[in-house]
Amino acid sequence: MLFKGKSSILIFVTVFIFILSGCTEKKTPVDEMYNVLEDVVNKEKVFEEQQEPLVTLEKQEKELYDQIIKQGMKEYDQIVKLSDEALGLADKRKELFEKETTSLKESEQEFAKVADLKNQLDDPELKETANDLYDIMMKRYEAHRELYKKYSESLQNDKELYQMFKNKNLPLEVLEAQINKLNDSYKKVYAANEQFNKYTEQYNEKKLSFYKKAGIKTK
Repeated sequence: MLFKGKSSILIFVTVFIFILSGCTEKKTPVDEMYNVLEDVVNKEKVFEEQQEPLVTLEKQEKELYDQIIKQGMKEYDQIVKLSDEALGLADKRKELFEKETTSLKESEQEFAKVADLKNQLDDPELKETANDLYDIMMKRYEAHRELYKKYSESLQNDKELYQMFKNKNLPLEVLEAQINKLNDSYKKVYAANEQFNKYTEQYNEKKLSFYKKAGIKTK
């Protein structure tokens, strides 16, 4: 039930912009794009904050699952106790995952501003990089929607399994079928998670490329 954490967008601590040709109050499209891209980072801080506690909960729940599997039916009361604890952890995982999903939605709303700004860029090469950046990020958001769907399904399968553990008269073949269903669902979670991570890495690389071509130096 444990899977690798999700990637996060790079945060630049200090940024120096050498893009303005003179002192002017009007912001250029590059300035505005920079502001949007860094605002996107801020919108995803809540997303990042959920990663470590979510992984911790997944580890704790996996430990409970292993304990349940090791128990014999003579230890039924202990199985019920462990199952209830696991159900509680599953609910907490859902809560954290919903928080990170909300954070991604806010990020997407902010990033949507790039659609117009990139078309205002005069430099053809810079505009091409901005278009690539936009396309990658939109794929990233779509990948997280798929991850959300698969993770939610797996969470539900988890909870159904823990309820089954509490049924003394449940046929073994029914329990085995649920475990197989759960394992299959988490394979899909792993695949969706890897896809999301891939797009995040691509986005970070393309963002650095955009900043370099725009004359924005980062430290």
